[in-house]
Amino acid sequence: MLQAIAFEELRVAITGGTSGLGLALVRQLSARGARVAFVARTAGAVARIAADTAAHGIVGDVGRKEDIHPIALQVTGALGGLDILVNNASSLGPTPLAPLADTDCEDLEAALAVNLIGPFRLTKALFGSLAQSAREGRGALVVNVSSDAATSAYPLWGAYGSSKAALRHLTAIWAAESEEVGVRFLSIDPGDMATPLHALALPDADLASLQRPEEAGAKVLDRIVAALPRHAAAVAKHA
Repeated sequence: MLQAIAFEELRVAITGGTSGLGLALVRQLSARGARVAFVARTAGAVARIAADTAAHGIVGDVGRKEDIHPIALQVTGALGGLDILVNNASSLGPTPLAPLADTDCEDLEAALAVNLIGPFRLTKALFGSLAQSAREGRGALVVNVSSDAATSAYPLWGAYGSSKAALRHLTAIWAAESEEVGVRFLSIDPGDMATPLHALALPDADLASLQRPEEAGAKVLDRIVAALPRHAAAVAKHA
């Protein structure tokens, strides 16, 4: 039998939290009373969103190894633990988009650093806190934001697509290995959105054909709530 949980009980960390899907989730979760910490690289944007939402802003770059442990320490220090980690920060690789034959090794490495290695390192650094959350029956969930480029071979999207495909498989392995611990893992493709990242990749795209980040965020939030072991009240509250 499902037990009730309120958003006020949730402690959530979100990377890439100052624009696009990440910002939508910061706003939606904060508005529902969750304790939220978010990470982004630009200090001014972090300060602005923190003031606007009352979420805890952390300046850091998940693509930099030396930033990971300071980020993890600030997350757990600000929230008093962690129930949900959303690895949302993403890098396109080369811009303008380029064929793999014309992609510099450094651009591929940069995409892998943010889209694959960063989520791996941050999840590893926070895994103990997530396992403690699972032991307390709170939930313990890692959401890795994916893309249809992880499963479809789109020309010119080689660096991004390869890194997201690797992240999708990494998520599946984490899920299999963490089942007994009680930490759940989800790979979620939110669909195409009108975000700065999408505009950078396809500046001539028809914005009317794209989801607003708020719409995608609401769908992702539904998936998150449904994955928690005690979600009945949260579903009612979200609805």
